[in-house]
Amino acid sequence: MKRPTLIFIILIAALFTGCKQEPTADAYGNFEATEITVSAKARGEIKYLNLEEGSLLQEKTVVGLIDTMTLYLNKMQLMAQKEVVRSKSGNVWSQMAVLQSQLKTAESELDRVQNMFDEEAATSRQLDRATSEVEVLQKKMDNVKSQNAPIMNEVLSIEARIAQIAHQIDESKITNPIKGTVLNQYAESGEISAFGKPLYKIANLEQMTLRVYINQTQLSQIEIGEKVNVSIDFGKDTKSYEGKISWISSAAEFTPKIIQTKEERVNLVYAMDIKVKNDGSLKIGMPGEVYFK
Repeated sequence: MKRPTLIFIILIAALFTGCKQEPTADAYGNFEATEITVSAKARGEIKYLNLEEGSLLQEKTVVGLIDTMTLYLNKMQLMAQKEVVRSKSGNVWSQMAVLQSQLKTAESELDRVQNMFDEEAATSRQLDRATSEVEVLQKKMDNVKSQNAPIMNEVLSIEARIAQIAHQIDESKITNPIKGTVLNQYAESGEISAFGKPLYKIANLEQMTLRVYINQTQLSQIEIGEKVNVSIDFGKDTKSYEGKISWISSAAEFTPKIIQTKEERVNLVYAMDIKVKNDGSLKIGMPGEVYFK
């Protein structure tokens, strides 16, 4: 009787051991990353676009160029036009220089006549004549200055148009906005691009965001900045990461349909973001589990 009893005890122990369940996760969700679609800021032929899907790009790196030849020629034409207009201003300033010299001489003569008049060595007629000469020259200078004003306004207008074209040339450079990995490429070298046309999509995958949903009871157990355990399926096993709670929604919402069962979708939950450093295994859309410490 002892042997069957021993076998029975072993079977019961094995049954309980096999029925032992793994700890249940506190929350479930999917990994996300901030995706940026880079679009063309100019129109024309794409001269080159040095990137491919999966490539890592650095921030502010010029990865492509849209044809700028027409813009460059327009800029050169405006610069030549500006010099022609400025030459008109040069003639005006030459006249001003002559008038200033004449005015200086006339003012000296007026001072001399005024002194003589004070000493009764000159007549009032001579004083009036010297004063009139100074006034005439001053009016001529004012007239010349008024001729120069529209010329200078035209120069300023041309300079503004040159600056605008220079900005358009700079916008023709396709500059990568962030450090990240190219997710999708929508254009190729040689294609004709329009303003606003998507060229490629990029995202920083070095740090992923796990978006999960928690109930009101769990909300009181955690806080922003708290560290949690994150787990993903890794082959037949699991892989663990350390995460940090970066955001918790202040408003409740119904549980998303894509995550929970029909019965659980009627419950109100709070969205929560967890930042996780990516070692290369984490992908956008991958499911993850969270265990509060």
